[in-house]
Amino acid sequence: MDIVKYIICAAVVVLILAGFVIGMIRNRKIRRNGIEAQGVISRVEERYESDGESGSYTFIYYVSYTTREGKTVEARLGKMTQAHFDVGQSIRVKYLPEKPEYVIPIQ
Repeated sequence: MDIVKYIICAAVVVLILAGFVIGMIRNRKIRRNGIEAQGVISRVEERYESDGESGSYTFIYYVSYTTREGKTVEARLGKMTQAHFDVGQSIRVKYLPEKPEYVIPIQ
């Protein structure tokens, strides 16, 4: 493998790790400083992912809620490997006022 391929592989790894770390920091900030709101699961996207030999379903959940300012927001709640919520189900969330599209469920 030549040096260019090593550099490209290293750059991809760094980008993936950076995305993971940024997500962890954002979720931590939401847990600490987020505002609670009552939301409703507005839609679920079900996807089948296969590696050729086997596969599994992933579920991407979206929640609709109203901010303190009265703005209705639909935000991606997260990607999970098991079905946890149904459309129309009530759920408590936390969001950041400056970025209401970022939410986490309150367990």
